[in-house]
Amino acid sequence: MPTLADLVSLIHEWYPPATAEDWDAVGLVYGDPERSVKKVMFAVDPTPAVAEEAADWKADLLVVHHPLFLKPVHGFPATTPKGRTLAALAGAGCALLTAHTNADQAVNGVSEAMATALGLTDLEPLVPAVGEPVDKLTVFVPTDAAPPVRAALAEAGAGRIGDYDFASFSSQGEGRFRPLEGANPMIGTVGEIETVAEVRIEVVLARHLRRQVVEAMLAAHPYEEPAYDVVELADPGTVTTGIGRVGTLAPATLSEFAESVAAALPKTHHGVRVAGDPDRMIRKVAVCGGAGDFLLDRVADSDVDVYVTSDLRHHPAAEFVEKNGPALVDVAHWAAEWTWLPVVAARLEKALGNDVDTRVSTVCTDPWTLCL
Repeated sequence: MPTLADLVSLIHEWYPPATAEDWDAVGLVYGDPERSVKKVMFAVDPTPAVAEEAADWKADLLVVHHPLFLKPVHGFPATTPKGRTLAALAGAGCALLTAHTNADQAVNGVSEAMATALGLTDLEPLVPAVGEPVDKLTVFVPTDAAPPVRAALAEAGAGRIGDYDFASFSSQGEGRFRPLEGANPMIGTVGEIETVAEVRIEVVLARHLRRQVVEAMLAAHPYEEPAYDVVELADPGTVTTGIGRVGTLAPATLSEFAESVAAALPKTHHGVRVAGDPDRMIRKVAVCGGAGDFLLDRVADSDVDVYVTSDLRHHPAAEFVEKNGPALVDVAHWAAEWTWLPVVAARLEKALGNDVDTRVSTVCTDPWTLCL
């Protein structure tokens, strides 16, 4: 049976916390990493009702999309809603894990799950993620000193490629130099040209690590004046993650498309709101799970026919429509993000098989309870 640490590691592999927004609060909120996990429940919101459902089902882990504590707190007594949630989970021995903006933009994440639920194909990010800038460092070192220099580079963070570290390339060659007056060479004599068997070592590194990697290389290198260079690498242009998704579907009118959206999402009192000509033909669709009005300007300048998102406000929506660009479809925030829950649950079952039981919460946490 996997431990909580195993489950956290797996989910973080799919939805890396480092990709979350700076203001976000993701990761393990509560629980003992050494405890075994058999039953995992998934929900959008960590509400008291959801916590009670998890406790009644005897879940070992509750995975939620929205953070329980997005802002710092000094306490969480059970006299408060958030305190009741945590108290119910703690009393039942149920851990809590949040995957929020790190799950929004990921492959098989929230926006992608929503796009798939709506029947879109040929998916691409609406706003591709910007990968961390990468450098390549090349250094020339005497053959016998190459192993400790490679180790120093790796320990400083260079040579990390995906799920691999200590990655480097080496080639043999000859180095030539002449120490000048005032030099204190480890090899060679002042005033005489020296030839040394050397190794060319090449490593990639995240650009923010440049200073510490270079300093580590200089500290480990035996030469008084090592020869090296650092080159900034170009973006390979293969990013598949990012905010929102754009996809295509078989041509339909806006009215027909809106009806298919209503049928694909769980029912809420919010329903589906539409802005645009009902007879407009829809072929290309942009979606953003959760509140997406921050992307309106981006969508307005695109070639999509309709934008599906949540929490659209009156003035931004009205100004958007006045530009005669894409149509708008506004859906319940909870319903849009709920589409991710069965996706991640199925993914966990496929990864761990009979070692875990999964369940998607049956509690609707959409705040609107009546529409007249």
